[in-house]
Amino acid sequence: MSPTEQLLTSVQMARFVAQGFLRLDGVVPQELNDDAIAALSREGIPEVPYGTPLAGAFAEDTFIHRLLALPAVAGALESLVGPHPTVDHHAVHVREPHEGNAQALHADAIIDVRPDAFDVQLMYYPHEVTPDMGGTLSVPGSHLRRVNETDIGRVQNLRGQTRLTCPAGTVVLVHHGIWHGGRRNDTERRRYMYKLRFNPTVPQVRLWDTSDLHDPAVTEELSTAFPWYEQATARLEIHNRVLLWRALTGDDTFDIGYWVTRVRNRPALRSHA
Repeated sequence: MSPTEQLLTSVQMARFVAQGFLRLDGVVPQELNDDAIAALSREGIPEVPYGTPLAGAFAEDTFIHRLLALPAVAGALESLVGPHPTVDHHAVHVREPHEGNAQALHADAIIDVRPDAFDVQLMYYPHEVTPDMGGTLSVPGSHLRRVNETDIGRVQNLRGQTRLTCPAGTVVLVHHGIWHGGRRNDTERRRYMYKLRFNPTVPQVRLWDTSDLHDPAVTEELSTAFPWYEQATARLEIHNRVLLWRALTGDDTFDIGYWVTRVRNRPALRSHA
């Protein structure tokens, strides 16, 4: 099956723009999960220099190559970052049994404030993650609210935050700016998560299946509010989403509630001819 047969829809892309992540629950077969756990626990992962083209980054016999070749994963990545991305970095995150502490809430590499491009981080969970195993905490809709790394680390809880529980073989694709942190593991078993960040090499414009681009559900997704928003901050987030959606679609007329059209009205710059 070609990866392009499982490109994301416009509604799914709008959900990603609003929430900052996309979950693919249980998409990895158990045999591959078993191979991944064996590699993560014994062999580790190969070194990959920053900027390596994805096509040549991982040998075909590695679990990583096989993971990225899965149609659902490949199609989602092509929709988000396009063909031929490069590898930024990758890492294995391990939460030890009864570790007793959690990672502070943070955003990765937040010096990256590009308005017309974004990197995607793939988070792969090769085994089931139960509530007692902690999981990755994230704050839906936080990815366009720029903060400096761990400036939000003092925050313990936010209304509407999610703590990932999932079946084995789950892949989560996140915008590089989402607020997140690993929770403590209160079980007897190690918890593994493999993370891989992708850099696009083409303009991220209409890379997905756009046949439903004008579906009213697109605007509904982009208008989603989250419990940690206050009224004024909700307007800010919708404004930022509209800017990103305009960049992704190449449509400078799209708007919600007139927010962007209003603030981009610059009469002094209009020609008087």
